[in-house]
Amino acid sequence: MADHLDAPTPLEEHRKLAVFAGEWSGEEVVYPSRWTAGGPASSHVSARIALNGFYLIQDSVQTREGKESFAAHGVFTYDREERTYKLFWHDSLGYYPPSPASGGWVNRSLILVRGSLRGNARHVYEVVDDNTYNMKIQFSPDAEGWADVLTGVYRRIH
Repeated sequence: MADHLDAPTPLEEHRKLAVFAGEWSGEEVVYPSRWTAGGPASSHVSARIALNGFYLIQDSVQTREGKESFAAHGVFTYDREERTYKLFWHDSLGYYPPSPASGGWVNRSLILVRGSLRGNARHVYEVVDDNTYNMKIQFSPDAEGWADVLTGVYRRIH
């Protein structure tokens, strides 16, 4: 067929997300906020490359004092038209973001920012090595002064 279009294939930018694929155990610090009291937490993160290599799908469950305290579902991809990474984030707080977080890599950190009427959130995923990454979620009313909401160190479960 002369008019047949080949399906797109993942780019190197999509493949770069595979660094976060796998099963992870996290040690976290939750900072006091309007949603919760601060304190230590642990979390289990399960992430996989899916849908022909275009997406990283991540599910995490946080535990505090022996009980599930927070859960999140993240879908990461690279938007080849906008030339930026996207994060579609859903969590157990129940807020639905009006748009995905957007951003890119700065050295070994994937930095994604999204805004809403409640303020701005920034997710920073720093690759330490093949078996460790650091993550922080920050909040800012004006996207300039950032305050930590959650920080964590995640180690690959073998």
